[in-house]
Amino acid sequence: MVKTSLNREYLKNALTDVNYIPDDDITTTLFLSLELGKPILVEGPPGTGKTELAKAVAQALGRDFFRVQCYEGITFEQMVGEWNYQKQLLHLEMSRLNDTRKPKDPEKDVFGEEFFIKRPLLQAFINTSPSVMLIDELDKADEEVESFLLQALGEKEITVNDLGTFTLQNDLLVVLTSNSQRMLLDETRDRCLFLYIDYPDMEREVEIVKSLVPDAPNLLVEKVVGLIQKIRMLDLMKKPSIRATVDWVRTLLSTGHEDGSDESIEETVRVVLKSEEDRKKVNTTLFKSSGERIQVNDPSKRFK
Repeated sequence: MVKTSLNREYLKNALTDVNYIPDDDITTTLFLSLELGKPILVEGPPGTGKTELAKAVAQALGRDFFRVQCYEGITFEQMVGEWNYQKQLLHLEMSRLNDTRKPKDPEKDVFGEEFFIKRPLLQAFINTSPSVMLIDELDKADEEVESFLLQALGEKEITVNDLGTFTLQNDLLVVLTSNSQRMLLDETRDRCLFLYIDYPDMEREVEIVKSLVPDAPNLLVEKVVGLIQKIRMLDLMKKPSIRATVDWVRTLLSTGHEDGSDESIEETVRVVLKSEEDRKKVNTTLFKSSGERIQVNDPSKRFK
């Protein structure tokens, strides 16, 4: 397998060009993964850009992209592939008819590759072009399924019963994400580089929003991000994601509130809150103080 000649500065610029703003931890881990040929296990709160990282890398480096979205009850067959039983039965029936007319013709093996339906993980392995394989929210899958992945992650091989072993055919970057719904196996962690992506700080989140909503006034972006940073410090059922920050800025723009007045901010904050309990807590804590509206738009306080 040919190693990449990319450096960290190139990776940072390439990701930025596709509107993914990485920090030093992200670019360093990505660089090492590409150099060493090791998967990346990405953990962190929901909505911090774990899934988007894999998609952005594929776009930035011009790689083919494959994805498995894990869920409770997903099977190894749904990740790798399964036999096309209907096609197998049809072939057997046709073979019997042919044997009646031509007894000497051997029956073709129904456990050949043409009878196997390939799913994303196997497709990513046998693809001949450099690729990115995203295994999203692995913590939702059972431990048995995770155990099946160890061969692919460590030995870069996938074995299918009755079909054989497939070896990796390209420079594949595997990205696994987890929201820590359950603890992943130590064997999985041992095979991966680890990356934790937390909510961004004020400056980085401003940069992210500006890259995604370039028409938004700087003061509006800074004001919204400053409030989001304060909201995340509250004890909420669901903290606002980066996507929610972008949605809030776009909402203000689409409703003609580019100035970000206190009234428009308070009216649209529901865009980033996902429960009535959280809405009440935010309104009580951030927008009211002793019956008076606080000044949420003071530019001198936007980075505090």
